[in-house]
Amino acid sequence: MIARLRGEIIEHEGSRVIIDCSGVGYGVLVCFDEQQKLQRGTKCDLYIAEQIKEDMHELFGFSTKSRRQLFGLLISVNGVGPKAGMAILNIGSEGKVRSAIASGDTKFITAAVGVGKKVAERLVVDLKNKVGLEASDTATDFLSDSVTTDEAVEALTALGHSPQDAVLLLRGVDAKLSTADRVKRALRVGRS
Repeated sequence: MIARLRGEIIEHEGSRVIIDCSGVGYGVLVCFDEQQKLQRGTKCDLYIAEQIKEDMHELFGFSTKSRRQLFGLLISVNGVGPKAGMAILNIGSEGKVRSAIASGDTKFITAAVGVGKKVAERLVVDLKNKVGLEASDTATDFLSDSVTTDEAVEALTALGHSPQDAVLLLRGVDAKLSTADRVKRALRVGRS
């Protein structure tokens, strides 16, 4: 695993910088604000998040450990991949992103390219108590009071979903359907 790279910036390729580390060039994706600081010919020291899948091997670079840790939290949320994680980090400073999650500011989060309302809500629900700031009491008000009175929510909760996830799964499912049909459709949505 690559955890940190020190070297010289030798090239820029879009959102990727090439770092020469003792003769080996590593392509590292970085946030826009960090890319502006990493000029060709300058030395850099980046904390790396490495993503390896069947068809890709990507390195993501961050100037601080805390920013790398926030990226790790973001991509741990269902529906948030590395590209969406970087897009979220590109909409504001690390502090602003942490604050938006802790306060439930889904409008700020949806400003990220490719991040919709459902994903922003899931980020808040999953991470509001993990970003290192005190979560707002109203952070998840968007979940509504139906959590405790909706039979479909109770059924999904009995199947192992958290109440917040149950509400998110049921969002967009016609409330006029029977409880059983609503649960079936919500489970289909959850699998896709």
